[in-house]
Amino acid sequence: MEKLSSIDGLVVNQKKEWGEILTGFETKNKYVVLDTYGKELYIAVEEGGSTIMRWLLKAMRPFKISIRNYDNQNQLLLRVVRPFRFYFHQLNIFDSKGMLLGTIQRQFSLLRRVYTVLDTSGEELYQLFGPILHPWTFEIKKGINQYGTITKKWSGFLKEGFSDADNFGVLFPREWNKNIKALFLGAVFLIDFVHFENTGN
Repeated sequence: MEKLSSIDGLVVNQKKEWGEILTGFETKNKYVVLDTYGKELYIAVEEGGSTIMRWLLKAMRPFKISIRNYDNQNQLLLRVVRPFRFYFHQLNIFDSKGMLLGTIQRQFSLLRRVYTVLDTSGEELYQLFGPILHPWTFEIKKGINQYGTITKKWSGFLKEGFSDADNFGVLFPREWNKNIKALFLGAVFLIDFVHFENTGN
């Protein structure tokens, strides 16, 4: 994930299959990850899982997504794994050698959408906070300080005119460690499944 070292933002674009568009039947999710200039960096593909599970559980289904180099799709870079949870949704992010980088864990909240970003020892690094009045946005926070955002349909994000309705924009400090940035890339997939997979948006 060396490409993450020098950037301060990503676009994650879900690629819908025509069969799913026409029938509404869940297929394996596929995404392209780009930098803010529209250059393809990675491809992310949902692995395994049965057709029955996708049909019965839809967005609630457990999943594994492999993230590979766009130019060399045999090169595995990250794997994100979501076990089944009814409410306290969780995502584990692993490097190419299967070592845990961190975990995204949903917290109990009646009105707001709150996730904790944990390191390998379970210590809190950051929170993802979804304000009530901004349903498309998750703020990356530590205490009262905001460091970035994950936003769905964030128009004007790309600097060279790349645009698509199913984009997620991710902004974070350029100086952050690439492994921390990888956690927030992984968080996009969990947020997409939990909050947007069945909205039709």
